[in-house]
Amino acid sequence: MHPDTLLSRIAEAQDELTPAEAKVAALVLAEPERVLRESLTVVAGRAAVSEPTVIRFCRSMGLDGFQSFRLRLAQSLARGALFLPTDILPSDSPAELANKVLERSARILLDVRAQLDPARLERAISLLAAARRVEFYGLGSSGIVAADARHKFFRLGIAAAAYPDAHVHGMAATMLSPGDVVVAISSTGRTIDLISSVELAREAGADVISITAPGSPLAEISTVPLEISVDEDTDIYTPMTTRLAQLAIVDVLSVGVALRQGPELLARLERARLSLRNKRVRGFD
Repeated sequence: MHPDTLLSRIAEAQDELTPAEAKVAALVLAEPERVLRESLTVVAGRAAVSEPTVIRFCRSMGLDGFQSFRLRLAQSLARGALFLPTDILPSDSPAELANKVLERSARILLDVRAQLDPARLERAISLLAAARRVEFYGLGSSGIVAADARHKFFRLGIAAAAYPDAHVHGMAATMLSPGDVVVAISSTGRTIDLISSVELAREAGADVISITAPGSPLAEISTVPLEISVDEDTDIYTPMTTRLAQLAIVDVLSVGVALRQGPELLARLERARLSLRNKRVRGFD
């Protein structure tokens, strides 16, 4: 489908859609620019339908999901203009830019809070708290999140490593054993090299916690998938809010594990803090 034909295609298809899908179509045709800025949850709520209904509507339009739909809608509206996240415009002032980026970031974090499955979160924390070793795998911007996660878990006294290189985490996965845990991080859950490493880790007997997109190939092969849907097309630009969501989930996991360790952790953290005292300029405490 050529992007410029999307809105006309929606208008023509209204009579062919189910009543619920037609509600989504009417909303898009009435306020396409507003829909472009909204999350799947918000669009479903304003159309008074379920989120799966919105996704079915997108598929009825010949697209594979809401992210693809938003991309085509943006192209249809912009007609070749640079596709930027949310409603950011080239004419925005630095203050307007900051407001839009930060508001979207805050909205995404609240959306992620609503998406996290409490039972899966509990199981993930239990696996990490009992792990002999924890390894974090990610590529690209997810590799940066993996490095941040390694730092957090290292400070908890857990044997942890982060591998942002596909060849390295592929080799590392073969050396794991039962009792080890891999945390695989991927915005799309479709990265072949990462999926291959996770398969090797599972074959070695390790458990795998994934932070990834719902229903993705990575989620399907994970022991505990922590699935989050972030309205950001990672095929177009470097993930921004997706990265924030991943970092927030890592924070939740690390705090959960810290609470399982009890008072002993406080003593270790205090020793670590004292070890840094001489590395800071005095007089600014």
